[in-house]
Amino acid sequence: MNAVIARESGGPDVLECVQRALPDVHTGEVLIRVAAAGVNRPDLMQRSGAPLPPGVTDVLGLEASGTVVAVGDGVSDIAPGDRVMALLSGGGYAHYCVATAAHCLPVPADLALEDAAGVPEAAFTVWHNLFELGRLREGETVLIHGAASGVGTFAIQCAHAAGAKVIATAGGAQKIAVLEKLGVWRAIDRHEADFVEVIAECTQGRGVDVVLDSVGGPYVARNLAAMAPGGRHVSLSFMQGPKIELDLQLLMRKSLSLTSSTLRPKSSEEKARLAAAIREQLLPWLAAGKVRPLIHARLPMGQAAEAHRILEANENIGKVLLTFDAP
Repeated sequence: MNAVIARESGGPDVLECVQRALPDVHTGEVLIRVAAAGVNRPDLMQRSGAPLPPGVTDVLGLEASGTVVAVGDGVSDIAPGDRVMALLSGGGYAHYCVATAAHCLPVPADLALEDAAGVPEAAFTVWHNLFELGRLREGETVLIHGAASGVGTFAIQCAHAAGAKVIATAGGAQKIAVLEKLGVWRAIDRHEADFVEVIAECTQGRGVDVVLDSVGGPYVARNLAAMAPGGRHVSLSFMQGPKIELDLQLLMRKSLSLTSSTLRPKSSEEKARLAAAIREQLLPWLAAGKVRPLIHARLPMGQAAEAHRILEANENIGKVLLTFDAP
């Protein structure tokens, strides 16, 4: 099969297509003929030299969609021919990949198989962070930073499906227009306005109940200033740096909480638990059309370098996918 790896650490140009043997299928696993793979920031980090977890393939790709062609021992709820979308430890940038069966989700009938590759990373991330850690509830207000990203646009739709209000930030008129089309309560251009002031004005000084933050650095202190009493701050990433300064008096006075998570290092058991919760709680929103992955671009596997450039330049509005013709 063809697969995409980074021949060395570096920029997008180090990505190359190589020939690899089909992966073996072990107990509890399925072999998927890949239709498409999602491109994510951890892929960029891997390409740039971040160390891989032990035993993980050097083929990039943490999510994929496709058709099951074989199942391992102990797999009873997935069969050859099933359409699935899978969270992977690696290997998605290839004509075939292996996935843990418990980390696979069924593709809704009216969702294109290629587009389903844009679901797993976003679904696992949003469910765990926005609803489990952030405890977002109906009637509450959430602030989502970097809201034009694949995770951000997915989080907006999930928050709406749960009956919450969304305040979202992004950079530039084009991204703001997309956020408004998604129905956010307030779309804030970070180049044009101070989100703390806008939130104070539109919430009559109360603030937001939940913050989903991918910026980090100096944004965290500003987020806390914009939060309502009892608010929950969830960090997904730290585009402006991991170091922050906190005003503990503010935290204590407002009874705020700060938490965070990252998906790739989680145990297989924890990912299986999240998949089960997503099947029960989030997949009905997908099946009903309330939530859909917003696709920025679908590029053939030979253009993996371009896909990485788009993500690194923060040009994307929604997900960037790599597509795979039948080998």
